Amino acid sequence: MTHEEQSRASAWVKAWKVLEPVTDLVTPMAVRVAATLRLTDLMAGDVVAVEELARRAGADADALGRLLRLLACRGVYVEEEPGRFAVNEPAALLASDHPSQMRRRLDLDGFGGQMDLAFTGLLHTVRTGEPAWETVFGAPYWDHLAANPALSASFDEMMATGADYVADLVEGYDWSRVRHVVDVGGGSGVFVAEVLRAHPEVRATLVELPGTVERGRRYLAGLGLEGRCAFAGQSFFEPLPAGGDVYVLKRVVHDWGDEEALKILRRCGEAAGPGGRVVVIETDDDPAMLAEMSLRMLVLSGGRERSAAGYRALVEEAGLEVVGVRRTPLGHVIIEAGAGSATARTPAAAPPP
Repeated sequence: MTHEEQSRASAWVKAWKVLEPVTDLVTPMAVRVAATLRLTDLMAGDVVAVEELARRAGADADALGRLLRLLACRGVYVEEEPGRFAVNEPAALLASDHPSQMRRRLDLDGFGGQMDLAFTGLLHTVRTGEPAWETVFGAPYWDHLAANPALSASFDEMMATGADYVADLVEGYDWSRVRHVVDVGGGSGVFVAEVLRAHPEVRATLVELPGTVERGRRYLAGLGLEGRCAFAGQSFFEPLPAGGDVYVLKRVVHDWGDEEALKILRRCGEAAGPGGRVVVIETDDDPAMLAEMSLRMLVLSGGRERSAAGYRALVEEAGLEVVGVRRTPLGHVIIEAGAGSATARTPAAAPPP
């Protein structure tokens, strides 16, 4: 090897050591494959030969062994003896019953994993400013979810945040003045169900696309709350059911670019009318989290994360008057706005019986 070749090789090694933590794609994909195959569950706390583990997982033994050996070198799983692997502390985080639900979030067959795979189209997004989802999966984000019920259900599960976060939201707003809440784009009804359970005097309407709203109907029925909630299977770009005191948009606005977000906000203002309220609930995370989520939303659906000030400006641009902004202990920002006379009222569809 010449001196010049040695110099280049040395420079490559130095550069790799610096950049490896932010460029390695092999290990993150290997972790996702382990989560998808439920390897931690299948090991059940034992030291398992790779051939037996492959039989349990329906995998190729040689390929699985190579995957686990890489992960063991990275500190996830441990090779107790040649060809025999066990769960260690990091690998235990991938158990299906772990409270973090990391296995579900990394499962390549579910929404979490599919969401990550959309980033293989990131170059398209950066070059064009358009979402990558369609170039990766062949259909726009929301159309793809609607056409794949299992994936849509997985999306609903991921959006149903933990009980502590739901409680943080319910406790973050004064519901004492509310008789009828309309949860716009409310998923499978987890949030509105907690509002109803905490406030027996309140009634609700859940607005979602038809397939999702039916899952919401079943969820609330299982809690004995169906009789206090109407269900509107529709797009929130259409006129919304009238008659609510408060129209809630929980983690909805960030899914959309400014033009679409303004349309949704104006629909809520139309339905709320004079005296009604529109409540926007989002997160205002630290700058690094905000930057990641903003890029993620663009790649998926063309959406945008915004600061609290950015959401407030958007609400005001929609013709709504901000009457209060509150931050919750777990990092949510709740913006309450009145429709007043600034938003022109149009006929609104009544919820189905």
